This record gives sequence, structure tokens and C-alpha cells, in this order.
Amino acid sequence: MRFNHLDLNLLVALDVLLEEQNITRAAVRLHMTQSALSGILRRLRTYFEDDLLVQVGRTMAPTLLGKDLQTPVREVLLRIQTSIAARPVFDVAQSKRHFRIMASDYLINVLFAEVIRRVNAEAPNVTFELVSPSESAREMLTRGEIDLMIAPEQHIVADHPSQLLFEEQHVCVVWEGNTLVRDPFTLENYLELGHVAAAFGRSRTPAVEEWFMNQYGCKRRLEITTHDFNTLPHLLIGSNRVATMHSRLASLYAKLLPLRLLPPPVQLPVMREYMGWHRSLDSDAMLAWLRSKLLDAVQSIEPPVLS
Repeated sequence: MRFNHLDLNLLVALDVLLEEQNITRAAVRLHMTQSALSGILRRLRTYFEDDLLVQVGRTMAPTLLGKDLQTPVREVLLRIQTSIAARPVFDVAQSKRHFRIMASDYLINVLFAEVIRRVNAEAPNVTFELVSPSESAREMLTRGEIDLMIAPEQHIVADHPSQLLFEEQHVCVVWEGNTLVRDPFTLENYLELGHVAAAFGRSRTPAVEEWFMNQYGCKRRLEITTHDFNTLPHLLIGSNRVATMHSRLASLYAKLLPLRLLPPPVQLPVMREYMGWHRSLDSDAMLAWLRSKLLDAVQSIEPPVLS
């Protein structure tokens, strides 16, 4: 195997080819024709003296060498991106950095509007792409496809740096006109009501409610399941249902909609939201500055008022 005279652009193409394992999809991502990418694959095969990707039925699969190259090629490209290609002078006012951040709709609503305002005041040319969490979140961070992931601590990637952003409680939320809510709000009353919950992933399991049901051995009547946190309060209006929500998001909607926030009838676990990033970005001054803005913005979020 030769190591000299390798065009860096070939490594960029190899990285995408090994991830997609499909010339058509890889060509789209690289903004080139399939024939051009096929030519690049031929050059890579000549250089490494290996097929790298082989046809298996209707799909392509990496050879043993292709599999072995996938991680080091990605690491090399990330190191180049964060060191050689980085600007030597840290100037937020002049930065045109584009941040790709993975965060739930709950975080975008309660936190990112404020963060973006603060960032734009000092760095008006910085842009953001907010990516929804998915089942491949850890792989995306490991492969350097996102700059920052904000998620509960159980979803943070252990082999990469992370930092606690804030702690969150949960509250029960009902429509102000809910006639079935009693004072005090007891566990029995909670279980009498119809429930609205957000569920994610293939299992469609609501995280807080799953823990609650396992802990107390209770059964509830789940009447509506939705796909995000921000629809929960809207589905309560005009009904006798209840939802268990993040306290900061519930507090935000209580200012906009006729809602009551109630303390849960049992103690629910504290949720800890963490920021996680790829280890190659650990010395990235611009990312560290952004993390500081996130921490500052958290302090400005008002705590909920329970009735």
C-alpha cells in the first residue's frame, strides 16, 4: 500500500462512500455525478490496492480494509477541520461559523430563541442548523456530523466530552377549565384523568411515564400520543386530560394558554440535560464560547409557578 501522493479530496469521497455504501446517495451528498464518483472510487481502489466497496446483491458492502479505514479516515478529516483549517484568530464578531446542533423541540422552544438572540448580538454572521434527535444521534456525534448534542445524560456519548447544562423537573399540566381536578391533586386523581403524552423512537415509549408506571405499578388511560413536546399543551385545551411536561416548557405555555401547572402527585426523577461534543472539538474556542452562551441563557429562564 502506498501512502504518498494521496489527494485529500479522495479521502473526503471515501468517507462518504463508506458511510452511505451507495454511489447514488454518496454522489448527491458530494454534489457530483455518479460517473465522476465512480471514477474516484476506481482511483481509491488503485491507491489502496483493495476494492474497498463490493457489490452484494443490490447493495454495496465494505471489504475488511474498507471497514478498518472508516474510523481513521473520519478522525483524520475531523482533525484537519478543527486544526489545520481553523482560523488562528478567535474573533466572534467576524466569525461566519455554522453550528449544527442536535436538540429536541422542547429545548429549541425554551432555550434556543434566547441563545440565538445573545449570539447574534456579538456574532451577527454566525448561523445555526437545529437537528431533531434520532436513534442515530450517538453515531452522528461520533462521526462529527454535529457540533453539539444537547440531551438527557443517559443519551450522552461516554467517550466524548460533555458538560451539565441544567437540571429539569416535571410538572402536571391541565386546562384551566378541567372540572375533574381536585385539590389537593392526588395520585388517585391523576390516574382518573385521561392522559396526553409525547413518544419517540420505534418503541413509541414516553420516557417519564414509563419510569412512573414501573416505579408505582400504576395503570393510566392514555388517550392521545403525539410526536413532540410542543403539541402537548394544545391538546389539553377544552378537555379534562392531563400531561406530564418539562417545567420550563410548561411555564412558557402557561403564559400563552389557559393552563394550570400542578405539582406531580408523586416524586419524579430530576432530568439532567447535558451538552456533548466530539473530542476533536475540545479545544475549539468558538464552540466553547457558544457553550458559555447556552449556560448564560439557562440562568434567564424563569422557574414555573405551580397552583
